[in-house]
Amino acid sequence: MAGQLDARVAGAKRLKDKVCVVTGAGQGIGRSTAKRLGAEGGIIVVADRVEAGAAQTTAELRKAGVEATMVLVDLGTLTGAKELMSKTMAAYGRIDVLVNNVGGTIWIKPFHLYTEEETTMELQRSLYPTLWCCLAALPIMMKQQSGSIVNLGSQSTRGLYRLPYATSKGGILALTKVMAMEYGRYGIRINVMAPGGTEISDRVVSRQFIKPGTTVDEPAAEAEYRREMAEDIRSQQALRRRGLPEEQAAAIAFLASDDSSFITGQVINCSGGQS
Repeated sequence: MAGQLDARVAGAKRLKDKVCVVTGAGQGIGRSTAKRLGAEGGIIVVADRVEAGAAQTTAELRKAGVEATMVLVDLGTLTGAKELMSKTMAAYGRIDVLVNNVGGTIWIKPFHLYTEEETTMELQRSLYPTLWCCLAALPIMMKQQSGSIVNLGSQSTRGLYRLPYATSKGGILALTKVMAMEYGRYGIRINVMAPGGTEISDRVVSRQFIKPGTTVDEPAAEAEYRREMAEDIRSQQALRRRGLPEEQAAAIAFLASDDSSFITGQVINCSGGQS
């Protein structure tokens, strides 16, 4: 019954009875990942700060026969990350998989138009949640002598108009490489799935917004930056289309599962040909 969540699963149960924490699971890639891991037999912890999205994901999982727990938490602080791991341990006693999906571009514009506040906000949204969740989960996985962490990267590290966001994602690549080397001796694998442009149809919280008084408050200017960025992405793609959340989730499921048991510190570019 759980296989109905994602037809791509085709009966595989690579994550049967594994406790899988998925952050930002209330929409988009996070929701698709929660559903894919659930369809693969995982026990899913749906972590998000927005109740509406988290509740919908949890309900869909339970309807399909997947055991799922919702945790409402702000992962922008280490306190929030520790709360998530603590609640997961209280419920299930272990953490087998952690998918760090929280993040997303806020502004799209040339770097010289960013303010100090905007730059800081981009880093807080797209770097710190992954950093804090890894820091909170590692002691648990070290004690278990096992665990798989999949961090969400991005193709923005070689693109236009999102430099603070790209810096966050570049930081995630670095922390993944270093952690993989440091913690492999404990049986912990850490990898990155780096999506390209993705078609999100179930967004609950908008990624981008323009505040009154910011340096770019002209809709026409922002639209032109978006157009140029989209063309830059397309020019790097072999498949010439946006990806689907289910396609990203399939790559995450592979990295989370024992099918990738000898893979760590690596990046899968699930981006239609971007590299």
